[in-house]
Amino acid sequence: MLRVEKISHTFKSGGELTPVLHDINFQVKQGEMVALLGSSGSGKSTMLNLMAGLMKPTEGHIYIADQDIVKMSENKLAVFRRKNIGFIFQAYELIASLTVRENVELPLVFQSVSASARKKQSLALLEAVGIPDKAEQFPSQLSGGQQQRVSIARSLITEPSIIFADEPTGNLDTKTEDEIINILVDLNKNMKTTFIIVTHEHEVAQHMQRIFTLRDGYMVTEKEDPRSEN
Repeated sequence: MLRVEKISHTFKSGGELTPVLHDINFQVKQGEMVALLGSSGSGKSTMLNLMAGLMKPTEGHIYIADQDIVKMSENKLAVFRRKNIGFIFQAYELIASLTVRENVELPLVFQSVSASARKKQSLALLEAVGIPDKAEQFPSQLSGGQQQRVSIARSLITEPSIIFADEPTGNLDTKTEDEIINILVDLNKNMKTTFIIVTHEHEVAQHMQRIFTLRDGYMVTEKEDPRSEN
């Protein structure tokens, strides 16, 4: 589902060059749930932006569903991202003026899906994440954990090939963090959706099938199914 080949990236500011990623290589199979683990400054946020097609790498190639997103034009990449990539954000990124259901439905509006079909799909996903009773409320009426559930449902609404979650539990307490991770694990099992969870928390990474660890821009380890150690 995802193949990263010889990715290196350097930021340029004036005449100054700052290398942040060095010859990164890894693969993620369809339906896998993996963690990209690293502390602040490790390069994981840059790697996320590259994989999601939000930036172009200095060197290398990134394939999603066998398509090299590095070679795509901005217009083609925007269309590809809309159809194939879902996002879960640390800060939820919900629109305050829309109801929970409308927030979940929003990606389908841009795909010209009918209102009745949008509503049916969004309610089914809100059921899947455990908050069907919150559909007509607004984000300000929800707890942080509930808002993140809305964000998860929205990421799934277009049935993307792959979902990138950027520190999805970073704003949550420990109990709510466990609830959110369990929801993601269950969705991965039931829907066979590919998840890449970007995190600095070892406790979160331990729930994934594999862990890729970045340190100072280098891939230092790949750990197979850490859950078997628990």
